[in-house]
Amino acid sequence: MPTILRTHLTALRMLLVMTVILGLAYPLLVTGVSQVAFADKANGSIVKSDGKEIGSSLIGQSYDLPKKNPDEQAQPDPKWFQPRFSAGSYDPKASGASNLGPNSEDLLKAVQERRAAIAAFDGVDPASVPVDAVTASGSGLDPHISVAYAKEQVARVAKTRGIPVETLNRLIEKYTEGRSLGFLGQDGVNVVLLNKAVSQAK
Repeated sequence: MPTILRTHLTALRMLLVMTVILGLAYPLLVTGVSQVAFADKANGSIVKSDGKEIGSSLIGQSYDLPKKNPDEQAQPDPKWFQPRFSAGSYDPKASGASNLGPNSEDLLKAVQERRAAIAAFDGVDPASVPVDAVTASGSGLDPHISVAYAKEQVARVAKTRGIPVETLNRLIEKYTEGRSLGFLGQDGVNVVLLNKAVSQAK
């Protein structure tokens, strides 16, 4: 058999072997381990309420009033804790930021308008509105807000739902997640999990 033919056959056999190992065996092994060790995370950390899927604890979502017509601008629902703004409207296929820098006049104007709107919506002084309430996350999908922003909304949610303020503060404490690796970032409250608990609170 010519040397070049043997070389090609060897390469072909190696391709088939590596395809089986890396294309089939390894993915199946990783999938199996993930399903056994942490099935919830491997399946998207789906959040359910009364057996119905309502979202993922990894991806934020909007909590708006129902629109009367498609062209109407979305309005936040006062009975829910509100998330951060999202440049992509919390669409996983449109993940990303607005690309507006800190010197952008458009961004500064938007922040000022958001601060005024949130202060009026929550019934607080504009100066007390936290930074994360008027800015979007880099991914546009972050389900977390600061503890300060969560507590700012307590009075509104309590009044709208008729739930004691103390109950809501306990829920905020329960769904507050610490810094990543213990030192990166700040404590944050998962709005998806918090709102699920609020909907079930008595």
